[in-house]
Amino acid sequence: MVATKSNVNVKIDKKVKESATMLLDRMGIDQTTAIDMFYRQIIAEQRLPFQPVVAPTLEEQLTVAIAKRNIPRVKLEVDENGYAVVNKDKHPEIYDWAVNG
Repeated sequence: MVATKSNVNVKIDKKVKESATMLLDRMGIDQTTAIDMFYRQIIAEQRLPFQPVVAPTLEEQLTVAIAKRNIPRVKLEVDENGYAVVNKDKHPEIYDWAVNG
């Protein structure tokens, strides 16, 4: 049985394509073969061969960072533009974290 071929046309960021192509070249694999391998793996596993994850929000990242630094939760004031105002005398540990990371 002769396998019929079909084209896949995609738009992808130029830099992503260039970086991937360079890595694939180093592996001795062309783009067509890599995409074919990707599709075959999807079929074999009946799912994507990797687990997509939702990127954490800034608030979630800050919550984790604060928890790691053992910085107490406090309600901060905000200015008219919505930016947090940290009183360095009242909350020196938060001020230090906000300034120095």
